[in-house]
Amino acid sequence: MNFPADPFRESLLAYFDELKERVATESGDWTVKGFIDVYQRIYTISLDTKVLSKVLELLMFPVLAKFAKEHHFQLFLARAQNQYPDISLVSEIDTTCYALDIKTTYRTGTDKQGRMKVNGMTLGTFGGYFRDRDRATISTFPYNRYHKHYVLGVVYSQVQGIDEREIYDIGDLSQAKIMKMNYKSPSKGL
Repeated sequence: MNFPADPFRESLLAYFDELKERVATESGDWTVKGFIDVYQRIYTISLDTKVLSKVLELLMFPVLAKFAKEHHFQLFLARAQNQYPDISLVSEIDTTCYALDIKTTYRTGTDKQGRMKVNGMTLGTFGGYFRDRDRATISTFPYNRYHKHYVLGVVYSQVQGIDEREIYDIGDLSQAKIMKMNYKSPSKGL
């Protein structure tokens, strides 16, 4: 299937490897091992998908900000957790507006044909911003202002047996027992 040229998508895909490096090492370990307090204690990241999703967003924001700056876009982050999209990019040249939503989900196994199965990904509520496309109800800008909508999806494998009650010392950071979540390199697709 041939798709028409999409310069925005192609430009963003050029940052794919850098986005991947922000979240995982070459061996597939997460770059973030947990949360650290002022006493240098590390608390493991919960398997709660909301927590993990936000951590992944925070890791990727600097790369997306770099993309925006280098391609002359103003970057607007969602003002609330349930606001669409996570990131709005508005061209400083011609005011074209793009929506970029970051979605995460985890693998649940394989089907009978050996294909990967995932938990699922909610791509929208079909709420106010789809019904009234001329007003910014729960969206950064009115839905019809966006020229195109993109989803940056991250699929990960959960590691069982992580004890969220454990607290580690900063010296334990390199030990594998702190949140060794396996990250599999996704395909380049937006």
